[in-house]
Amino acid sequence: MRELLTTTLWHAITPIYGAILEHPFITGLTDGSLPEPSFRFYVVQDALYLQDFARAQALAAAKAPRDTWCELFAEHAKTSLVVERALHEAFFQHWGLSSEAVYRTPKMPANQAYTNYLLATAALGTFEEAIAALLPCYWIYWEVGKHLEATGSPNPLYQRWIETYASEEFGSIVQAVQTVMDEAAADLPESRRTVLIRHFRQTSIYEWQFWDDAYHRRTFPWLEQESEHR
Repeated sequence: MRELLTTTLWHAITPIYGAILEHPFITGLTDGSLPEPSFRFYVVQDALYLQDFARAQALAAAKAPRDTWCELFAEHAKTSLVVERALHEAFFQHWGLSSEAVYRTPKMPANQAYTNYLLATAALGTFEEAIAALLPCYWIYWEVGKHLEATGSPNPLYQRWIETYASEEFGSIVQAVQTVMDEAAADLPESRRTVLIRHFRQTSIYEWQFWDDAYHRRTFPWLEQESEHR
């Protein structure tokens, strides 16, 4: 009997997940060393990311072979736009950032590459491919949240972020997607499972790159200047 695909997927990203946990953005959330401007940069970029993540979820819903899966990802797309946006907007209010300022911010390089990959996979690939590409954003955040929860953070903004992704509520959402992944891939040949592993690894790498770009506040040259003149 083959092992569950999700077991194979997680094993496939062992070094990537290890690098995420060791990244100064992640370690800085708990020891308080993460510069708040880097966290602010990250939250703005995450808000931009979720716009396209929700669209990829909606594309997955449209391709779902079961009605229950269609309902699940349609609801998740709504959650990404409404519920998670509320978390971001609480941060924006704290920093005095307007929604207009946030949503005219250019995407950082990792964000642009990541969302392009998600949308292309969800639009052009199969339902299973879409879920494999979407799953790291769910799963890695949950694992990171649980990992950081044991230590907590002296910064209340960082602590709120940790509690959100370590919560049982978020965990139940992740587990639902894991179940869909395993059931959807149960009868696939090894050649197709290999494709899913590739998508999962690629977007897991983008997760690391997203935090790395945010930590360094990395942007495309000239784009910030262009946005200022609009």
